[in-house]
Amino acid sequence: MNRVKLVLLQIAVGLGFLLLWHILTAYPILAPTKQTQFFFSTPADVLTRVWKEFTSVEIWRHLWITLLETILAFTFGAGGGILFGFLFARRELLAAVFDPYIKAANALPRVVLAPIFALWFGLGIWSKVALGFTLVFFIVFFNVYQGVREVSPVVLANARMLGMNERQLLRHVYWPAALTWMFSSLHTSVGFALVGAVVGEYLGSSAGLGYKIHEAESVFDVTGVFAGMVILSIFVILIDAFVTLIERRLLVWRPAPSTNVQG
Repeated sequence: MNRVKLVLLQIAVGLGFLLLWHILTAYPILAPTKQTQFFFSTPADVLTRVWKEFTSVEIWRHLWITLLETILAFTFGAGGGILFGFLFARRELLAAVFDPYIKAANALPRVVLAPIFALWFGLGIWSKVALGFTLVFFIVFFNVYQGVREVSPVVLANARMLGMNERQLLRHVYWPAALTWMFSSLHTSVGFALVGAVVGEYLGSSAGLGYKIHEAESVFDVTGVFAGMVILSIFVILIDAFVTLIERRLLVWRPAPSTNVQG
């Protein structure tokens, strides 16, 4: 599909959603107008608040704190997931021994861990980073682990016949095979790193986007809550675009996807 046409369709979906939101809040379809606007605000009010926030100095301080927490959680979580994913995939005994413990740790509700991290690391950035780490690590770990395990035995046999040692296999066979899986998980992990930071700020903080949303919610400022959610969405899209640029840089060898889509 043509790139311009795709972007236009994406914009059309967004505008359609805003139009539906406006109709439902501007006219007494589901409930009286004032009641509906109290619970859902209006797209015009939300977008106005978003513009006002971006033109103020204060929001940038909150954005920077959340961005720092997200970057640290993403970096540590992705780095740990990649390292241990490769290690466990290449050491079957190690993977078998720790398999139940990894599954049990992954099953723990992250929200339950947030107060514990606040107790251990305080209300500063590190409790948010720890929460984000737990969300990112397992996503990357399982994808990298599976990516390395999915390497074709035929490819490995041929590489060994050509005289490749373990280091060369890691660089030329395992690493390229895991990259696609890894970046697939990184796109998801970006959002989860941000979720960890925001949830941590929401539960206990004096700055950050989560704090701003909690502050608006505490005074029943629905417009402020929705504005915070819109800012978060913009934030995630920009970070994900950055990850996409890195992915394209590292995966230049990968064949282009099929363009058989009609339209």
